[in-house]
Amino acid sequence: MADDFEGISVFLAVAEALSFRVAAERLGVTRSAVSQALQRLEDRLGVALVQRTTRSVRLTEAGALFYAQVRPAAEGLREAVQAVREVEARPSGLLRIAVSSIAERFISGPLLAGFMAAHPQVKLDITITDEEFDIVEAGFDAGVRLGEVIEQDMIAVAVSAEQRQCAFAAPGYIARHGAPSHPRELMDHICIGWRPRPDTAPYRWEFTEAGRDFDVAVAPAFTTNDMGMMIRMARAGAGVTFGMVETFQPLIDRGELVPLLQDFGPPFQGFYLYYPRRHRQPLKLRALVDHIRAFNRG
Repeated sequence: MADDFEGISVFLAVAEALSFRVAAERLGVTRSAVSQALQRLEDRLGVALVQRTTRSVRLTEAGALFYAQVRPAAEGLREAVQAVREVEARPSGLLRIAVSSIAERFISGPLLAGFMAAHPQVKLDITITDEEFDIVEAGFDAGVRLGEVIEQDMIAVAVSAEQRQCAFAAPGYIARHGAPSHPRELMDHICIGWRPRPDTAPYRWEFTEAGRDFDVAVAPAFTTNDMGMMIRMARAGAGVTFGMVETFQPLIDRGELVPLLQDFGPPFQGFYLYYPRRHRQPLKLRALVDHIRAFNRG
């Protein structure tokens, strides 16, 4: 029975590359070994699978039919072998994740620290970025973003509750300048703004009133791409800033910052870990997903 499977991986490599040289390179064997293995398979089947010329390789009609039947079966076999190996395997390897700078629950420490303790053979590489790009093309295993900006064909797992945005200022600033009662009054205040890059306009602060969404293009006296810097300036009384309530909550609890215009900030979809839909996900990524779900339940 083993003879029935001999040469099939070689045939698949040739069929996909349409080149004996490329197939040999992918398999890590010599071109002669590829040719001989394919010839033995054709001899057993009693039919030519590949038509060779000095300049090209193409599948015969029988070869195309055989490829269509064998390829899904071979993929299923590989997945079965991987599944068996993973029964006793431990998650390992490098896990690269692109994370929004404002995904506070994910980057605050406890979630990732707990994952590292549970899976010491997995190495984490976290890139904090607010750029929008194709995580697969950029070589990341997953990303963390607000649910509303994640592509529909991705798998998404919640890493936070619903979010709210709000304006914030230090008690000292409010004592000197007062507190705005409506978002349009922000134009009369000193504002601390955010922008992702030097060549982009500052982020427009978003609000909702009577079910209608609108934004305010504040004219920041201070602009940065770093949320930590925004917070430090606001704590120092430099002006009014804007962000996720979750990010500012510890400062609110300590009385260092005061939330403003809360009635104009309804909840919206929170942050999600997202990754491409595959038939079988890498074990290291599945381990992180399981850890996040357990962390959320806790």
